[in-house]
Amino acid sequence: MDDVTQLGTILGVWAHPDDEAYLSGGLMAMATDAGSRVVCVTATRGELGTADPRRWPPDLLAQERTAELTRCLGILGVTEHRWLDYPDGGCEAVPEASAVARLGELIDEVRPDTVVTFGPHGQTGHPDHRAVYRWTASAFRRAATPGARLLCTAIPEWWAAKWRETHELLTIFEPGYPETVPDDALSFQLALDEPTLARKVRALAAQETQTAGLIELMGPETYAAWVSHESFVDG
Repeated sequence: MDDVTQLGTILGVWAHPDDEAYLSGGLMAMATDAGSRVVCVTATRGELGTADPRRWPPDLLAQERTAELTRCLGILGVTEHRWLDYPDGGCEAVPEASAVARLGELIDEVRPDTVVTFGPHGQTGHPDHRAVYRWTASAFRRAATPGARLLCTAIPEWWAAKWRETHELLTIFEPGYPETVPDDALSFQLALDEPTLARKVRALAAQETQTAGLIELMGPETYAAWVSHESFVDG
């Protein structure tokens, strides 16, 4: 349930910079420390991810988030990264066959033992997340080698209950979300030890445009506790 060495070569497929660190930062850090190959794919540059578009017009924010992700992955030990360069907020309009074909080519190239991505509900319900799940699941079915594993992020019931009041104050989830899974339905889960958690928090903090305000609002200790578990189900 928590041995990252069982996962072999890992290919992570995400929608925006910071998705990878929030949902699998600990997993990636532990895997690279163990000598496993980790390749990260990001569909968009997150150019619309701001509440202050005057300060951060799309072109400038895309540049900044590109640099932030490079710093983040460096902290996690990930040296292989690919951009799909689809429009932020526009993944559902991307021709699905084209996106699936591109990911299929990456799976053919990397030959991952494990592909990690969102679950069908996109974790938060974000349309880009849901689209990336569909593309990745389809590409996995078509191109993955026999015995490869698709791990999808999941929100355990216990975690949703623990942080319910926090989530009611924040605009993290789309209306009607999160979708939860019973605790005994998880296929793989990590409770991060202190060094790994500290590294994950540093990686998230490197994506300052997305995380600085939340870390300040929650406080560093509460924020660290909030990101201290990573949970997955088999897709």
